[in-house]
Amino acid sequence: MTWTATEDIAIALADKFPDTDPLTVRFTDLHKWVTALEGFRDDPKNSNEKKLEAIQMAWYEECGSDWTKITTPFFLRHSSRL
Repeated sequence: MTWTATEDIAIALADKFPDTDPLTVRFTDLHKWVTALEGFRDDPKNSNEKKLEAIQMAWYEECGSDWTKITTPFFLRHSSRL
């Protein structure tokens, strides 16, 4: 895998960290996690904020809507009841 294999990386991260909300992961940690993935063969110095953000968003999409329930404040999820 390389930095541009966002979908493959997202799937690998979702498998390795199933209980992690991708939107709460710092880019410094994301960088470490990606470079430690089995099959990752790119130069760690080739990453940048744009690539990390693309990976993070692909990972979030891979998780589906499960994290929306957790990351959206309660009052926004239930505003119709107020």
